[in-house]
Amino acid sequence: MDSSLGGCGMARLGICVVLMGLWRLGAACPAFCTCSISRIACVDPGQGIEDFPILTLDDMEMDINITDIYIANQNKLFDINDNSLKYYSNLRNLTVINTSLTSISSQAFNNNTRLQYLNLRNNNLSTLSWRTFQNLNITSFPLLSGNPLKCVCENLWIKLRLQEDVESPEKEDLKCIDDRGKRKSVSRISPPDCEPPAAEVSPSIVTVKEGSDVTAVCSATGSPSPEIVWNTENLFTTAVPNPYGTESRLTLTDLSPSDNGRVITCNVQNVVGQSEAELQLNILFRPSILELLEPMSLHHWCIPFTVTGNPKPELQWYHKDQKLHEQEYIKTEIQESIGSVHHGCLQLINPTHIHNGQYTLVARNEYGEDSKVIEAHFLLPPDEETDMPYYPCKYFRMILSFR
Repeated sequence: MDSSLGGCGMARLGICVVLMGLWRLGAACPAFCTCSISRIACVDPGQGIEDFPILTLDDMEMDINITDIYIANQNKLFDINDNSLKYYSNLRNLTVINTSLTSISSQAFNNNTRLQYLNLRNNNLSTLSWRTFQNLNITSFPLLSGNPLKCVCENLWIKLRLQEDVESPEKEDLKCIDDRGKRKSVSRISPPDCEPPAAEVSPSIVTVKEGSDVTAVCSATGSPSPEIVWNTENLFTTAVPNPYGTESRLTLTDLSPSDNGRVITCNVQNVVGQSEAELQLNILFRPSILELLEPMSLHHWCIPFTVTGNPKPELQWYHKDQKLHEQEYIKTEIQESIGSVHHGCLQLINPTHIHNGQYTLVARNEYGEDSKVIEAHFLLPPDEETDMPYYPCKYFRMILSFR
């Protein structure tokens, strides 16, 4: 084999791959643009572009890390659609200025969650949807001056957003065109029959036993009349929404303990924006011991367990059917609680043969109880053998596996 690898020595192989990538990028880049590994710029009006360049190297193991796109002076660019920017997930800065841009789809930036700077000045935008920008984490509000924005309800969200963004350079200068064709500050937009939505859920907290049925009502205000959507994804309980006008009833049937602590969201939205209200589920149920394991030697000996129940169960241990009185050297420790599930262990410090035997864990609350039994062996009795620690077979296998 030729050690030069076709002109590229082994030491230069990485450089050659990069150069090949740059060559491919140049081949994919439109004639009226300039492209690099991190930036695309299209500023020459010439014949112009009609959509954003799509640069991909599907057949090469090379990431195109485009972080900046700069588009200017393009009179054939009319919209940013769902697919225009979907390949540029690393995009940080986007500038589209002095073009014929008339519309931006509500999902145009769904794949651009890292976008931090957005300049849309001097285009042909008359209305914009708040949904287009709802998932962006841009450091300041998009720059919009120089567009023929209308002073209509669909743009009221711009005024409300600018009121929140105290550092926006366009807070006072952004203009819109009213129904008489006059330009005025967006901060003075007050279209008739146009109000942001608001939501209220009643009751906001339900405390009932498992297996019960519950109905909650989400009421919405706002103009135009908001759409109401309950978020019931991943519920174990059967949930049926029943919308009616400005209200939506949610019926929950046979409430499952697995949904205890869950928060169900009612989302209401119209052209002005969105609002949410919450329904919290407090489901009461009898305890269950999900797991009780053989003792393991960590810093101290530990009998691990996992229990659940609401209210939180009281725990009682029995050793050889005798109630275990906890103290400094034998005590229950809860190590982690996630919702109504509690992970812990019965900690034993320097147990001897007298601690061998059957351990029973009983978990109780006002709705019932559960129990589980485990056998524990720590040391052999002195009359049988020298006091040597007893380890179940699985721990010998664990030790051997590290050798």
